[in-house]
Amino acid sequence: MLKEEYFIALKASVKASEVIMDYYSQGFDTEIKADGSPVTQADLASSEIIEAFLSQTSFPITSEEMEKIPFDIRKEWTDSWCVDPLDGTKEFVKKNGEFAVNIAHIQKNEPVFGLIASPINQEIIFGGKEFGVFICSFDRISDPDKWTRIERKKILTETLVIAGSRTHNSGPVLNYINQLKPHFSAINYLKKGSSLKFFDLAQGFADTYPRFAPTMEWDIAPGQAILEALGGTVHHAFEMEPLKYNKENLTNPYFIANTQAFNNHFA
Repeated sequence: MLKEEYFIALKASVKASEVIMDYYSQGFDTEIKADGSPVTQADLASSEIIEAFLSQTSFPITSEEMEKIPFDIRKEWTDSWCVDPLDGTKEFVKKNGEFAVNIAHIQKNEPVFGLIASPINQEIIFGGKEFGVFICSFDRISDPDKWTRIERKKILTETLVIAGSRTHNSGPVLNYINQLKPHFSAINYLKKGSSLKFFDLAQGFADTYPRFAPTMEWDIAPGQAILEALGGTVHHAFEMEPLKYNKENLTNPYFIANTQAFNNHFA
């Protein structure tokens, strides 16, 4: 059974998704933040809803659209939430459906629970090492009997599927792909925006996700919690260590996310 805090997070993501879809269908304004990234009314409305829900718990919050707490305070936190109220804002603006709501529980710098909600599909994937990974529709989050448990996929096929960003690409990714080519009869590519790529990794529709472009903690923490619960890894691209969270600098290093089946193949 999930902890009460996690049920609150699930409900927060569903309510936020409903409001996001209201803006998606009715229209919204877009502004450019100081870092050059877009923000919409949907981002801000989702952020307010999630903050209201998560404030019912005892964990403090780090969120893309909230004022950041100084590290001198954050470094004392044992538990906290890491939130992206609308991951994939660029895709939201393009109206291609590839955006999500991300919430993770960070405990001692590690993601121990994560959820990724797809407002378009009205579907949510969530889990952690303590209890496994599940997927369900929004209308079933309050009924654990109707959740579908995701089982680990331990063996790859001869065709490797590489997940990648729809927006970002770089030379190191191509080098990584070239290193893998001799090991497989074919390589397919799955391009998708936002954290929705972790839906595909968790369900075995993709095998590896190399990222040699900037991301923030709230972009990846939920997916890491989910993938690790399935025996996979999300590690630093060059040092092979798992990504850590609630750092002084909230930017992630370049990383590679692998399924258990991918890691088994090269063990």
